[in-house]
Amino acid sequence: METTLIILKPDSVQRGLIGQVIGRFEAKGLQIVGAKLMQIHPVLARKHYAVHEGKPFYGKLIRFMTSSPVLVLAIRGRNAIGISRKMIGATSGSQADPGTIRGDFGISDSFNLIHGSDTPESAKQELTLFFTPDELLDYDRTIDPWVYDLLTEQTA
Repeated sequence: METTLIILKPDSVQRGLIGQVIGRFEAKGLQIVGAKLMQIHPVLARKHYAVHEGKPFYGKLIRFMTSSPVLVLAIRGRNAIGISRKMIGATSGSQADPGTIRGDFGISDSFNLIHGSDTPESAKQELTLFFTPDELLDYDRTIDPWVYDLLTEQTA
């Protein structure tokens, strides 16, 4: 099982999309193992987006991410990173395919609603920025055999 970081950015929160976006991840079968509504401090935003430092959009990105509350999620499942990235869609809302979160809810190329970790390594690093180990829960779900086709494995 992989755990990935998802951030519903200020535009998602301000537009009232939290429930619809969380519902998509849950409907897909992914498990929410951590959630936190927070205002990102500029120091944390700079750490999280350090890879973009020096790029022309960096200052605007930091101002945007610290402008309003965000919802930070830890989501777990088989191939959670790849599945989440497909669900999120292309970076620019105007280019994202219909059926993706950005394609269905976004138009802007800079306010793009949601962040998702892109690799297991970045997920691990990003999760430690936003969650302490005791804030990530391990719990069994009764639906997992139905999500992952484990019924046949249990009866074989």
